[in-house]
Amino acid sequence: MRKVWAIVRREVVERVRTKAFIIGTLLFPVLMGVLVVLPAFLMSRSTGTKTIALVDAAPGGGGGGVGGDLGARIEEALQGARIGRGPEAKPRYSVQRFAAAGRADEVRDSLVPSTGLSRKQATGWDGILVITDSTLPTGKASYYGANVASLSDMEDLERAMRPVVIAKRLQGLGVDLETVMKSVQGIDLATTKVSNGKLTGESGASTFALAYAMGFILYFALLLFGTQVMTSIIEEKTSRIVEVLASSLTPFQMMLGKVVGVGLVALLQLGIWASIAAYLASHQAQVMRMFGVTVAAGAAPGFSLPSMPVDLLIVFFVFFALGFLLYAAAYAAVGAMCSTVQDSQQMQMPVMLFVLTGFFSTFMLMRDPNSTAAQVLSYIPMFTPFAVPLRYSISPIPVLELAGSLGVTVLGMLGIVWVASRIYRVGILSYGKKATLRDMLRWIRTA
Repeated sequence: MRKVWAIVRREVVERVRTKAFIIGTLLFPVLMGVLVVLPAFLMSRSTGTKTIALVDAAPGGGGGGVGGDLGARIEEALQGARIGRGPEAKPRYSVQRFAAAGRADEVRDSLVPSTGLSRKQATGWDGILVITDSTLPTGKASYYGANVASLSDMEDLERAMRPVVIAKRLQGLGVDLETVMKSVQGIDLATTKVSNGKLTGESGASTFALAYAMGFILYFALLLFGTQVMTSIIEEKTSRIVEVLASSLTPFQMMLGKVVGVGLVALLQLGIWASIAAYLASHQAQVMRMFGVTVAAGAAPGFSLPSMPVDLLIVFFVFFALGFLLYAAAYAAVGAMCSTVQDSQQMQMPVMLFVLTGFFSTFMLMRDPNSTAAQVLSYIPMFTPFAVPLRYSISPIPVLELAGSLGVTVLGMLGIVWVASRIYRVGILSYGKKATLRDMLRWIRTA
């Protein structure tokens, strides 16, 4: 056992001291910080008050007549739109209306030269909104501006205009507007998770975020650190270091030490990232103020990490460890079968397909965690590390079913490790060609 820990210590020390580990550990939190600050920064810089020229060519030209006050009402609605909520929310639009009955094109063309100018030039219009006699019956209007590529800006403009047009149509039909608007008021559905007949206080969004995060962490760890096990073995075969190690260690000890060592490095790096993510989530406002970002209340939603009960945390770590050992052993076997990194790109595809299938199955499990398919996946060793923690996070699994899944995973992990160790035993000293399926079966039988 002392020799195995020597390999583990070597793997941990050698990897932690590399520039790739240090840069990756520092760079990923920077990217997380950017994801926290950048949306609010862009929101505070790009959602200033827009100056809109409203060309009113509706019937009556903005004066009297049927529908003649449509332009005035749209102007009032745009003036009342705000960026965010609260008393400090800025106006979204600054509007000036131009009466243009029968000459919409002429008025629009006169305003175009003063539209879409750069901030360094004289003050002009950000956009021109044109309403005509067809706006009320068909809902069609035209907008000309430099920000037409911004889908969010166009949606905000449509959202501000839509209630006015609907109200005018209802008014023209002689319908009581106040009664109708109350009748068509939308539904705000509040979701709360129920587990084992008890309210948990968790919303649907937080439940989804937690389930998705657990699946993604395992998926990310397997693809990143599992391939590191594979490439490390190939590099040691190429440099012939493995021949020196084989003189004092058994192949199983070498593989076990490498897998456990890389696993500890993975837990260290993921732990650092998780700690920084938790800090950013709980101090989001302070981090934004450090960069001089101020956002009006409600202008941009913050992000927060969902709570994780102790029992779920234990289940996740147990199945994460078993899943990592299972897949890392498979990656080690692939590395032992190959002599070059190029060969490993093809040989690892079966393992990657299992990882991808396990990760994408989480979306099906979220919809119905107690379905027959979910229960079947909970007893397939290659998929239990994905399925069981996710199901448990949504609806706790009965103890017997949880124990059965755990037992199947342990047996599957031991079986994969046994097969991988026999492939590894022969493969690490095999050079010159990529192993075939027949070679692999012969190694398993004769190792």
